Amino acid sequence: MNHAARRIGRTLALVLPVVLVLSGTLAVTHVPWSSPDTDSQMLTASSQKASTHAKSRAPQDILRERLLSELQQKDPGVALTHLQEATNSRPSLAKHCASIARALGRAAVAKYGGQRAQRYSRPACDTAFAYGVAQEAG
Repeated sequence: MNHAARRIGRTLALVLPVVLVLSGTLAVTHVPWSSPDTDSQMLTASSQKASTHAKSRAPQDILRERLLSELQQKDPGVALTHLQEATNSRPSLAKHCASIARALGRAAVAKYGGQRAQRYSRPACDTAFAYGVAQEAG
């Protein structure tokens, strides 16, 4: 009998910590997302929204989308001016300037045609806008 009690004790000693860790991992937790004075959000391990909230967009992607939208609403000149301002105020965006300007050039060709889009060309980001226009038009 003493042997059986010892065996049960060893089994519980091995299994119980694993069960406690797993149950603690799956428990509901409070996570403050912004500041301590705002409401906390509740997350659960089974939440399907967790993966969509976890994805964050890179600043250059946000800027590209904003400028492409601006090009559609206004004109490429305005978008190029704002691109230059954004790269001047945030130097970390400078390495993405050329790719964003090329995307603006391609979008300008799609909206205005090659010849008219070329009129908006300026030396923003080492003439990448003009390259994007030429790439799309030619």
